[in-house]
Amino acid sequence: MLKSYQDRRSDGMNLVHIDSRNFDAAFRYAKDIANKKVLANEDRVLACKRFLNDLERDDLDFRQDEFDFVIDLIEGTVHHVQGEDKNGVSYKGKPMLLTDWQKFVTVNLFGFYRKGTNIRRFNEALIFLPRKQGKTSFSAALAEAKSILDRMSGAKTYIVANSVKQTMESFGFLRDNLEPLRRDVKKLRIRDNNQEHSIGIDFGDGSAEIYAIANQEDKLDSLNCNCLILDELHSWKRAGSKKYTLMKNAMKAYRNKLLIGISTAGDIPDGFLANRIQTLHKVLNGTITDKAYDSYFVFICKADQNADGDIINASGEVTSIDDPEVLQMCTPSIGVTVTLEDLLDDAAQAMNEPQLRMEYLNKTLNIFTSELRAYFDINEFINSDAEYNWTLEELAKLPINWYGGADLSKMHDLTAGALYGNYKGVDICITHAFFPVVAARLKAEEDGIPLFWWKDEEWLTMSNTETVLYDDIVNWFVAMRNRGFKIKIVGFDKKFGREFFMKMKSAHFKIVDQPQLYYVKSEGFRRIEFMTKNKRFYYLHNAAYEYCVQNVRAIEKTDDMIQYEKLDGDGGFKRIDLFDASVFSCCQMLKDIEKQEKTKGWFEHGKKEEENETGQS
Repeated sequence: MLKSYQDRRSDGMNLVHIDSRNFDAAFRYAKDIANKKVLANEDRVLACKRFLNDLERDDLDFRQDEFDFVIDLIEGTVHHVQGEDKNGVSYKGKPMLLTDWQKFVTVNLFGFYRKGTNIRRFNEALIFLPRKQGKTSFSAALAEAKSILDRMSGAKTYIVANSVKQTMESFGFLRDNLEPLRRDVKKLRIRDNNQEHSIGIDFGDGSAEIYAIANQEDKLDSLNCNCLILDELHSWKRAGSKKYTLMKNAMKAYRNKLLIGISTAGDIPDGFLANRIQTLHKVLNGTITDKAYDSYFVFICKADQNADGDIINASGEVTSIDDPEVLQMCTPSIGVTVTLEDLLDDAAQAMNEPQLRMEYLNKTLNIFTSELRAYFDINEFINSDAEYNWTLEELAKLPINWYGGADLSKMHDLTAGALYGNYKGVDICITHAFFPVVAARLKAEEDGIPLFWWKDEEWLTMSNTETVLYDDIVNWFVAMRNRGFKIKIVGFDKKFGREFFMKMKSAHFKIVDQPQLYYVKSEGFRRIEFMTKNKRFYYLHNAAYEYCVQNVRAIEKTDDMIQYEKLDGDGGFKRIDLFDASVFSCCQMLKDIEKQEKTKGWFEHGKKEEENETGQS
């Protein structure tokens, strides 16, 4: 395989010196997937094509010594500590033999160098896999091998997860594998207690330290390391980008550093990882060509989906969640750590038991979903919104009326205003958030609400006080009116802001009391739901609105009524204020439409009676 490849080479990097069986395995793996000989999801196909194209580049060097060292070290010294093979035979104590996909990842991470330097090309990586693929033990083994490889630089590795308990699977794996080294390495230290989980080794010609810690910001600020393993990134909210950047900065003192994010999908479809995957998909398909991502290795295994979020097979056809072809495409270790039969059994249960469906989509097909208790499928909103691209300036010129709504329930917290209109059968909702700057940073850090990002995107106004200023909300409505929006009426619950009510009247808005009664709000709720499902709802790509939509929990009542609230109830940290404001404004539009229809009916009825009287006379 290697020789045939070299024989065809006419340009790019020199690979004549490569005689590695590990490279041969990685190259064969990439070629088979790129040529569709082996079924794989789109992102994995693109990753393999990227590798093959990278071998043609003349601005990189390619070396085998380090990836051979890492692979040989893992396969020669590392053993499994738990699990069973596909036949039910225990893995414990058996050598860890890497699969072809694991060799592919390793060859990429340790094979490419910046031309003419000793600096590895990749310093950042994402390994995104379904469960039962061996990702935790693989990442831990990589951490151990890299620590030994880079010992002369004083290697220091941190394994980070949301809780110490979460990191213990990786740490326990390393502890069990390194414990036998005590007889060969005199200066081996293992601490595993309530205060610290760490391993330290003095090799004489260098040292290595490995720590398992929780993802707590106060512990991350002082990190200094050359390797980071970030476990289960799916649980990071959108505000997790701050922590991610903080940890990246911890490696700036090293040139041959490596940050590996490793995860399965979860139920935060607008979180840090879900958005990072969208970006990295664009890197793989060539939409994003920024050089900053040339040092980012991407390995994404998930079920492919079309623009509507439907699962598709290798031919691009919509299919079911139990399609064997789809399962093969998104499961790189199929036939090794998990069987197709087991996956099909899981699929059958997910299809028959709705409560298992979300878990199956997350963990087997590796697809992000909304939280199980959430009423809406956020993908329906995103897909509907993506159909349109009107700007505020364009919307302001439309010959339509706009209807306002405001949610002012807690002025020391997230507050919202909205405008709602309909143009040529499409409902358009413009929302704006307000938050007191005094509490913003704490709220962003503790609850993971990306308030400062919303502010930068002009979806939110920060009140420079301890509470949201009524003037800020009134001024937003005034500013929208000044832009050209014909605001006919604004509704809100007067008991939450009589001062706001008076200020809006003073600003010459028609404002009406709109109590928060579920049977009143149901009509607006149902309207938004219906229009979204039919792709006739547009909210200007506002991620703050998406955040609120995902936090809606609803209870079906009699007569198609619906009562909704936050997912975590009163006292929780999740927010639905922008969605609430959109419901208020939608209700005002529907009331006005109804009023117009009645007026029209009365007029037509009166005209008909007049005509009858004239005819009789």
